[in-house]
Amino acid sequence: MSAKVRRVATLKSGRGLRWPSKQPAELLDFAIDWTARLDGDAIESSAFVVPPGLAAASSSRSARETVVWLAGGVDRGSYLVVNRITTTAGREMRQAVRIRIRARSRA
Repeated sequence: MSAKVRRVATLKSGRGLRWPSKQPAELLDFAIDWTARLDGDAIESSAFVVPPGLAAASSSRSARETVVWLAGGVDRGSYLVVNRITTTAGREMRQAVRIRIRARSRA
């Protein structure tokens, strides 16, 4: 039995966020944990802005976390994905997360 791999960027003040790298051919889920910035509020809506060359296959949200499934990218590329949320109290927030694309080296 294998454990599920979590690719989560947790928001901490004063730090840029980065997801683990992925390979160009992979389709993987990447999450943002908004708990630290919500202050008891909850996420009502979420939208991801994905740059050209990287594709968002789908996205979802819960009260405290947003998830995007990413595909594509160019080997050695670095992309900035932006997530915009609106909370149940009407707050609007955005967060950028960097992801690097790395092809697996052949042994």
